[in-house]
Amino acid sequence: MAFRSKLIFLLIVYFAGFATAIYCLAPVPEDSSQTGQGEGFVYSTIKSDDLARSFNSGMHKCIAFGKTAACKAGKYIRHKYDDLQENES
Repeated sequence: MAFRSKLIFLLIVYFAGFATAIYCLAPVPEDSSQTGQGEGFVYSTIKSDDLARSFNSGMHKCIAFGKTAACKAGKYIRHKYDDLQENES
């Protein structure tokens, strides 16, 4: 019985997080008079186009950093492997 309650709890938390993400990433109407609150926090900070550009830029920086780190790690491992081969012979 404990397994079922844990599974149900995890599903509720998962879908609550998913619904929150959908709510935050939903496009905001350009006319702020329709919201009834004026320019609130969500309207001022989350604009889907700016968020997409920022995320895309961040992902490209992350990928470039990963490629650089992988090349450095490969060279380091190759150097250590060559040293190990020299020591054995």
